[in-house]
Amino acid sequence: MFGKRSVSEPAVGKLAAAAREPVAAPRAAQPAAAQPAAQPAPAAPSSAQAAPQASKPAARSVVDTRSEDYYQIKSTIFTALIDTIDLAQLAQLDPDSAREEIRDIVNEIISIKAVVMSIAEQEHLLQDICNDVLGYGPLEPLLARDDIADIMVNGANRVFIEVQGKVQLTNIRFRDNAQLMNICQRIVSQVGRRVDESSPICDARLLDGSRVNVIGPPLSLDGPTLTIRKFKKDKLKLEDLVKFGSISPDAARVLQVIGRCRCNILISGGTGSGKTTLLNCMTAYIDTEERVITCEDAAELQLQQPHVVRLETRPPNLEGQGTISMRDLVRNCLRMRPERIIVGEVRGPEAFDLLQAMNTGHDGSMGTLHANSPREAMGRLESMITMGGFSLPMKTIREMIVGSIDIIIQAERMRDGSRRITKITEVIGTEGDVVITQDLVTYEIQGEDEAGKLRGKHVGTGVVRPNFWERARYYNLEKELADALDKVNQ
Repeated sequence: MFGKRSVSEPAVGKLAAAAREPVAAPRAAQPAAAQPAAQPAPAAPSSAQAAPQASKPAARSVVDTRSEDYYQIKSTIFTALIDTIDLAQLAQLDPDSAREEIRDIVNEIISIKAVVMSIAEQEHLLQDICNDVLGYGPLEPLLARDDIADIMVNGANRVFIEVQGKVQLTNIRFRDNAQLMNICQRIVSQVGRRVDESSPICDARLLDGSRVNVIGPPLSLDGPTLTIRKFKKDKLKLEDLVKFGSISPDAARVLQVIGRCRCNILISGGTGSGKTTLLNCMTAYIDTEERVITCEDAAELQLQQPHVVRLETRPPNLEGQGTISMRDLVRNCLRMRPERIIVGEVRGPEAFDLLQAMNTGHDGSMGTLHANSPREAMGRLESMITMGGFSLPMKTIREMIVGSIDIIIQAERMRDGSRRITKITEVIGTEGDVVITQDLVTYEIQGEDEAGKLRGKHVGTGVVRPNFWERARYYNLEKELADALDKVNQ
């Protein structure tokens, strides 16, 4: 067959000799249908979604019931496969044809070695080996599940996942640290990155936009550490966040008006609070005729507009040169005639350039940053501009913030694992050296139910004519804004 040596070649002698040493069948191997990890679970909230109601069944855990014998057999057959297969020819095949080639060879090896396995067990072994050679190995069943928000691999033998806001240990494992490192290299090489001993830290992404971080030896003492922030296959909308309880319908209408009247928006929140998902939701209200430029460390945003330019930073090369920073991207995109600029995450001196863009005709620009409150978010902006080497008076920096940012949306991951939009705050102006803000909507916790899930509601603060009222009037949205605020204030 194409892509491998025929079993009549000398490689068979090696396999036939191995066959004289019988291989025991796995004693505790379960049929493929019994493997929880290989079953796609029902759709459930991802990292940016709220946890389901307590009445819904809890997410099933990922348990690997395969025995030590199974892994020994798999290792033996995998080694024989690598000795037999022609990798150069295999690389020329498309993925489906390559999988068929591998399955044919593995079936022949199983026959030569006289391994006694049920059809279900053999099918599971074939799937595992195909994933090892062509895919992401033991990660494949986890990546196929849409209810998993994060995958955290701490060395070859410890894999954690986050489901519905809760972290749990699985029994999924890799053959050894070498296999784990090979999979890490396979992931990062797809987006032109590298990870090895000379460059052991790498940020990358999967082809679906899921965020990937790898840190390997010698920095990681117990083997390579891989962290994947998974995104749902279907792009979420603001209506989905309402269904998940992240925001009330009336407060969501306020956000719709904010997005449509081209307010400059800053989304603030802690790690895993759902900032990027909320940013994706807000981009749905960008007009299809606008030219939008996105700047990200790892391309995650999923804008649906037809006129979008996506830019991504670049790490240094082997000689330590060629770095393209976020600030380089933001400064360059100002020369690309953007109508909106969207920065995936503001974390350094690019904050100064983003504020300048927001204040010079690029209305409706957006960005996210890490902060625990809207007030702290403005403090973070001041710190990032100061650390960028800009010798500006603090009063000037605050006036720049006030003149640039219209709305700060605060996202938070609650102690029960759910995600909530806890504040919609507008920036009004300055009074002396103090930046004045006012909350339009806040989230009030009212207690918890029998299952420990927090109960609460979004309430208005009584503001009926916000500071961006004239902007809403300019876009003929003042009636819709008034109606939304009236309902959220009831």
